[in-house]
Amino acid sequence: MRIRTALAALTLATAGLLGAAGAASAEEGLDASWGQGQFFVNETGAGVQSAQSSAAADGVSRAGFWILADDSGVSGSFNGSGVTYNNE
Repeated sequence: MRIRTALAALTLATAGLLGAAGAASAEEGLDASWGQGQFFVNETGAGVQSAQSSAAADGVSRAGFWILADDSGVSGSFNGSGVTYNNE
């Protein structure tokens, strides 16, 4: 989990630095993304998790979630953040 968080933070920090470089970098079409996910199903339950981040000329975003279903019910979590730039 720490590796995913570190990679997402690095992507967001890089995008922020590139966005601060000015309109010239925005006009060149910056676009970067990263994603990772996994799932499992076995005799005790099923689960899925995913994390992704992206950086583009108009903003950055990051999101992650997990869902687990077993004999006790269904649980999960989601978190995300982002910012949009107006380069006009």
